[in-house]
Amino acid sequence: MQISKNIVITGASTGIGYATTASLIKRGYRVFGSVRKATDAERLQAAFGDLFEPLIFDVTDTAAVQAAATQLIEKIGHEGLAGLINNAGIAVAGPVLHIPIEDFRRQLDVNVLGLVATTQAFAPLLGASHKNSFAAGKIINVSSVAGKFSSPFMGAYAASKHAVEAISDALRIELQLYGIEVIVVGPGVVKTPIWDKAEELDLSHLEKTDYAKSTKKLVHFLQKMSKDGFEQDAFGETMADIFESKSQKVRYALVPNKFQNWTLPRILPTRMINKVIGKRLGFLK
Repeated sequence: MQISKNIVITGASTGIGYATTASLIKRGYRVFGSVRKATDAERLQAAFGDLFEPLIFDVTDTAAVQAAATQLIEKIGHEGLAGLINNAGIAVAGPVLHIPIEDFRRQLDVNVLGLVATTQAFAPLLGASHKNSFAAGKIINVSSVAGKFSSPFMGAYAASKHAVEAISDALRIELQLYGIEVIVVGPGVVKTPIWDKAEELDLSHLEKTDYAKSTKKLVHFLQKMSKDGFEQDAFGETMADIFESKSQKVRYALVPNKFQNWTLPRILPTRMINKVIGKRLGFLK
């Protein structure tokens, strides 16, 4: 069977998507990266050269996703994809009681339904058929530490990432039918645009709520997190290493200060952790 060197990465314009694109291109892969704007497509083509080809679509536009996949099938249908990296995502912050429903819906639309739509559309190129002339590819779904733990003010984001974990677990079993691997990468904080402008978060709608004071603590916390996160370029190399690994785990927890931010919370009783966080935010005396 033919071995493909083609990869689709969603959300390639910035952050983890950009860094992973750069690392994989350096290793000889041809990356088809999704962007939402033509200006981003031009910028990435100039930066990465001939091994990068943009796919212009928003993951929430199912028709556009399918159209991009159809065009790619016509172009490389005989080669297939080595992988699909579902990276596109947004983060909506705020207490669950006060997140506008349209914002919550947008959070799930991008991070969850967008991932499903993209996976469905590109599945034929990954080998979701018994009539392929190419080897089956693999899927990497970018989750988060929030895929296992929910934090105050990040309930919407955590809900979307918990859903990504559940969908990935189901797909991993279902796609055994075709030999397609499904891997989850659950990062802690990476120094990307999704977090590095915490001070610009518009949380003005909380000023007249009981959460006003704790919201300021949230912004300070996010700013600190962004400074302590992984460097973007190094994380891109880690993503490429995971993609190329011959003995892959089903899930990778890539968390800065791993004992404190990952291991310990999984050992301590949930009620104890809830109270510690509640006191820090002023919810408990």
